[in-house]
Amino acid sequence: MLTDEALYWLALHKAPGIGPKRFYQLLAAFGTAKAAWESDLRALTAVLGPKIAADLLAFRRSCSLQAEEKRVKKAGCRVMLVTDTAYPPLLKKIIDPPPVLYYYGAFRPEDRLAVAVVGSRRATPSGLATARKLAADLAAQGVTVVSGLARGIDSAAHRGALSVKGGRTIAVLGSGLDRVYPPENASLVEEIAQRGVVCSEFPLGTPPYAGNFPARNRVISGLSLGVTVVEATNDSGSLITADFALEQGRDVFAVPGPIEREGSKGPHGLIKQGAFLVEEVKDILAVLNLPFLAVDADPPPEVAVQRADPGLTAAEQKIWDLLAAGETHIDHLIQASKLPAATVNAALTMLEMKGAVTQVAARTYRRNR
Repeated sequence: MLTDEALYWLALHKAPGIGPKRFYQLLAAFGTAKAAWESDLRALTAVLGPKIAADLLAFRRSCSLQAEEKRVKKAGCRVMLVTDTAYPPLLKKIIDPPPVLYYYGAFRPEDRLAVAVVGSRRATPSGLATARKLAADLAAQGVTVVSGLARGIDSAAHRGALSVKGGRTIAVLGSGLDRVYPPENASLVEEIAQRGVVCSEFPLGTPPYAGNFPARNRVISGLSLGVTVVEATNDSGSLITADFALEQGRDVFAVPGPIEREGSKGPHGLIKQGAFLVEEVKDILAVLNLPFLAVDADPPPEVAVQRADPGLTAAEQKIWDLLAAGETHIDHLIQASKLPAATVNAALTMLEMKGAVTQVAARTYRRNR
């Protein structure tokens, strides 16, 4: 159930000409979205200028808060404001983060460890295979894979992450959640929503206009510790994502390719400008100062065991037992448990939700009882 103030956020966010920068200007001037929404022309003009202020008043006369709430309910999505505690902390650090996120699925604490994998829509078979493998290898290390749901490299990256048991991926759309683009990825959206997040800053009903995608790209990089480019021409939108990453203080990675291939020009150009060359997932982890953890090709299935707490899964019980020694870093838990990183991350998340453990420092946990 959306609060009254949240409904005003949705309405103000949807108003023409009110992007993130102007939205925050209005909040700073009036204190709340409700106060900004109900202000008169003179007050709005002082903040927005005459044209945008007049446009906002015209939009206000045609906009129904109740209709917006019904639209959200019909779409079956969730809404998150930048003021919410669950708002992705990496994204919150960028300049003018999206005031509102519409999303399917659930953001989790482990999504703070995320890397974007992006590239050409017209990818080669080898490029698709590379993106899929990199994404799968990242997911196996407990890293959430972020991409833009586009044809080609983006779709391969999402599918690579989903191919790993417990792997997570976040898809960022350049349209409203109810206007999935490309349409053939509708089933992929459903699968991602079960195992990660599908999100958009664009209000429901927004078509996939070309002008939306640069804004979408800044969210992809904003959610990520770094951006990896696999195949991109010199005019590719993936290079825009890399530029945003640099502006946001995030790392940029590039996968080289054959020199005669057009799709190699973008990554090669990035490498010339200082991007990190990537041949395998270890190259990314080394730059991010993350350990590479050996993962069994076919990890043993979780089997029923005698548990002190019948409400825990086998993996949760194993982590619970290891935490009996005291506060423990997640890297040690992964090594000691011999479980895949994604499984340990998931177990810790569930133990936190059950109130059994607490994160007392960065990636360090203790038992609560």
